[in-house]
Amino acid sequence: MKRKIPLAATLYVVLLMVPIYWLFIMSFKTNAEIFGSLTFWPHKPTLENYRAVLSDYAWYKGYLNAAIYVCMNVALSVLVAIPAAYGFSRFRFFGDRFLFFGFLALRMTAPAILLIPFVQIFSELNMIDTHLGVAIAHSFFNVPIAIWILEGFFSAIPPEIEESAKVDGYGQISIFSKILLPQIAPGIAVTAFFCFMFSWVELLLANALTTVNAKPIGAIMTRLGGVLSANVALLSAASVLTLIPGIIFVIFVRKHLARGFSLGQVN
Repeated sequence: MKRKIPLAATLYVVLLMVPIYWLFIMSFKTNAEIFGSLTFWPHKPTLENYRAVLSDYAWYKGYLNAAIYVCMNVALSVLVAIPAAYGFSRFRFFGDRFLFFGFLALRMTAPAILLIPFVQIFSELNMIDTHLGVAIAHSFFNVPIAIWILEGFFSAIPPEIEESAKVDGYGQISIFSKILLPQIAPGIAVTAFFCFMFSWVELLLANALTTVNAKPIGAIMTRLGGVLSANVALLSAASVLTLIPGIIFVIFVRKHLARGFSLGQVN
């Protein structure tokens, strides 16, 4: 028997989708129609806005730059967080709880507070305007939350499973790669999801740490917003295109996300 979706939840989802729908229809309108009378759908739909975006190399480069440092950030954050989360889950040491909760406080720090130190540090390391520099800067904020998420999944696995595997002759690396990692796959998906979303939408650090070669699409849109303040239709089309990578990512990991959000816990 299928469960009925509460009316309040349905209304909430509808309200959340209103801005997305409005952005979508504006991308098919002309500026004259957008700034004219209120319309709830395009009276004369046009693809000219998408043609303008897709025919400009600067947009392609912005999308590519963002995709590169986002993927690097997700991989780096997950690879660092997995062994750290395992350590917090299985071992006890002096100050472990203080350090564990300290990570969460670190994650709550606003990127603007650390903007100047980041710029100075990466300037000294010659990492300004590099994809790796942006990825490392974003990892500073993503690794703490990744550790928190994955620690809950590791803690949900009984230590007896590892002990039984050792009795059967498995080494620590084999236990980790063949037994533990497959069981926390939903947690890895959830972690990658949060890391991806933060890195994809974060603009302040990405803009400050790049100049030309690694400039992301968000920075390009912000710059054009000042010059082409009246070209709302063009920016709407560009914004719709920025939603596509996130949608594709969710589609690919949707099964693991569903399991991860339902099974995950933080001890």
